[in-house]
Amino acid sequence: MTHTPVAIIGAGPAGLTLAHLLHHNYGIESVVFESRSRQEVEETVRAGVLEQGTMRLMRETGVGDRMDREADIDDAIELAIDGERTRIDLAGLTGHHMAVYPQHEYLKDFIARRLADGQPILFNTTVDDVTGYDDDQVTITYTGEDGGQLQLTADYVMAGDGSASPNRKLITELPGAVRSKHEYPFAWFGILVNAPKTQKELIYANSPDGFALISTRSDTVQRYYLQCNPEDSVDMWSDERIWEELHKRVSTDDLRVAEGEIFDKAVLRFRSAVTDPMQRGRLFLAGDAAHTVPPTGAKGLNLAVADVSVLAPGLARAIKKNNTDLLDQYSALAVPRVWKAQHFSYWMSSMLHTVPEDPYFQTQRSRAELRSVLATEAGRKYLAEQYVGIDLPTFEV
Repeated sequence: MTHTPVAIIGAGPAGLTLAHLLHHNYGIESVVFESRSRQEVEETVRAGVLEQGTMRLMRETGVGDRMDREADIDDAIELAIDGERTRIDLAGLTGHHMAVYPQHEYLKDFIARRLADGQPILFNTTVDDVTGYDDDQVTITYTGEDGGQLQLTADYVMAGDGSASPNRKLITELPGAVRSKHEYPFAWFGILVNAPKTQKELIYANSPDGFALISTRSDTVQRYYLQCNPEDSVDMWSDERIWEELHKRVSTDDLRVAEGEIFDKAVLRFRSAVTDPMQRGRLFLAGDAAHTVPPTGAKGLNLAVADVSVLAPGLARAIKKNNTDLLDQYSALAVPRVWKAQHFSYWMSSMLHTVPEDPYFQTQRSRAELRSVLATEAGRKYLAEQYVGIDLPTFEV
């Protein structure tokens, strides 16, 4: 193999979804490069909430069967203030559902489908250099699984290689390019626990002691989060402290957080970042390589899918019809949606968390804001609409 129409760096949500859309919708071949092994990609546990548009894309392109069988397809979420829970009827307010489906399970489905289609994923392969993106043809220099260095040319290249993408600097070094960042004064302490479900639907809890989230991974494995200091380490949180804080922040007389064996602990820092533009010549960014959001609004994976829903038809139009009008507008079309997701994630985060430097004021302010949202159908509907997500963009080729 010496040439491909599209080279894709990273077998994450952006890369695998783009590769699948190009093949399934337009019959365009691509090569996916992934530095990790297939096992590592499929076994690195990541949270995941799928918006209605992402669910529909999976179903319409033939990768939704297992998601429909195994995901928690939820009609609602709950928001709690000091144990007083309000149900946000997502289905009733919007006509849509959402799915709790971990990111690594999403990746398994797309990997299996791509390999079944006979399309290449080069695991254990490191991309060493990308050149020619400002010219007529891109050259990818890479080290394969056997340690040998090879080259591949491509008409276009997409970097979907995560928040630490080394290819992003090729765009941010451009005059006028912006990499805007925001650090949050809190983090999440996340655990995986062998336990039955506390309840089927997610619970986002606001309390004077800090935020907590009760979510599920399966009937027997649950995912819980606690607001913590960004400087905390795993060894600062004993099992006893974890359960004490979870019960303090969530449990009530009629609901108790289900306990069990904790088998994974991690501190998750909160960061927002947006790169604008997301393209340079024949090089494009998508997913976390272009932008990151805090996990509160569950937008990360879905933003990656939205990016490539613009990029795939743009690439198809350029390759099949030699028309780059849609491709040239990629950033202009993708970035406004990114900022809307940043707003929702920031809003949810600030409304549900306490700020350590001013806990009393922020606790009272956020509680008042949350009560105001929950008090009216208009407030609940706005939250529900943002949570299930707006439709994915569609374009003719």
